[in-house]
Amino acid sequence: MSFAVVIPARYGSSRLPGKPLLDIAGKPMIQRVWEQAHGAGASEVVIATDDKRIEEVAQGFGAQVCMTDPSHSSGTDRLQEVAAQRGWNDQQIVVNVQGDEPLIPPALVGQVATNLGANPSAAIATLSEPITDLNELTNPNAVKVVTDSQGMALYFSRAVIPWPREAFVLNQAAMPAGSWFRHIGIYAYRVGFLHRYVTWASAPMEQLEQLEQLRALYNGERIHVDLASETVPGGVDTAEDLQAVRRLMENSND
Repeated sequence: MSFAVVIPARYGSSRLPGKPLLDIAGKPMIQRVWEQAHGAGASEVVIATDDKRIEEVAQGFGAQVCMTDPSHSSGTDRLQEVAAQRGWNDQQIVVNVQGDEPLIPPALVGQVATNLGANPSAAIATLSEPITDLNELTNPNAVKVVTDSQGMALYFSRAVIPWPREAFVLNQAAMPAGSWFRHIGIYAYRVGFLHRYVTWASAPMEQLEQLEQLRALYNGERIHVDLASETVPGGVDTAEDLQAVRRLMENSND
């Protein structure tokens, strides 16, 4: 099945300025992400940026680059502009791979694309993994997802959902396996959805939770959620994350 990958990459970051160009074992981070995406078998892998420094580096290692509007408020808006620039048709499947995920398994990129192709009623496909740790369950940075019997998302939240009615205080012992799932932020979209998405105002629940995917649910779109086929390493958000990834890559002798 044919699919494309777009990697949004911004230079500005309050915690790690110039993050896409930071070195990881001899290569810029954005190149590491690009290489992982290529390993998924995509027909096209495009880096979307609004920064000439990123464009120059990416072209230097052979990447296709689309320069996009710096005023975009989200990566989804940037994807839509790339789809329009490339002239992709409404049924084209495109996977959004974040530019700070140098360890993203190629299998997961292919998995979300395949899942979307297999679920024609869905506009988006994404992934999840079980939550077994109480600290993760109660952490608002770990987004929880609840699905129906067909694997379609009912809701995403930073809160504990579903909430066990009889548990006035949650504890590790009261966590039955398979009750909670963490959303993994990798998405496959149909291009037609992207064109619809950019016409919608931000949804009230999206503003409250600060979760973009809730705009799709608010507007009646279906999101397919599957369990990730592989463990998902963390991305690079902080200097500590960067050092951890550097150590891992150096130890792998890549």
